[in-house]
Amino acid sequence: MLRFKLLQKYFIAIVPPEPLLSQIQDIKKNIFKDYGTKGSLLSPGHITLHMPFSWEEEKEEKLIASLQSFNFNHHFQISLYNFSCFEPRVIYINVNNNESLFELQRQLVTHAKKNLQLFNQSDDMRGFHPHVTVAFRDLKKPVFYKVWEEYKNKHFTANFDCTCFCILKHIHNQWEVFKTIEFKK
Repeated sequence: MLRFKLLQKYFIAIVPPEPLLSQIQDIKKNIFKDYGTKGSLLSPGHITLHMPFSWEEEKEEKLIASLQSFNFNHHFQISLYNFSCFEPRVIYINVNNNESLFELQRQLVTHAKKNLQLFNQSDDMRGFHPHVTVAFRDLKKPVFYKVWEEYKNKHFTANFDCTCFCILKHIHNQWEVFKTIEFKK
């Protein structure tokens, strides 16, 4: 008897705490209301640490246990400021350069390769460019330039203490926080 493996999509990210998360969601909703682009509404605001990957749903406990064993033992501040873009499709909130954030991402990707055999992050030759996307995917070129004209000079600042990362799972056509992993103390 053949048994099919049910693969799900997951990714690993930092999701800002409330009320900042709601502020970011409001920006996404305003862009949707004004320009009709809704792709970014399909996930909470986040900073991607490991790009989406497929995993057998029946082995979720192994995924969670492995990421819980990941040892990153210090909190750090993340600062967000203003808007930028990857022309002509993505508009995002900037993340200030932060050595702790880069170290977290590097260690986490190494852990995922070694312990979970996740190698898709290695294929991303663009490197790690932390940001919080507010419009993308269904943002067509002509609309991109209209949104960018509105947001390129807008001011936005926020800071938060990063104490954890999240596993997000693709459920019902959107990304949801599936599990939060607190840093070790």
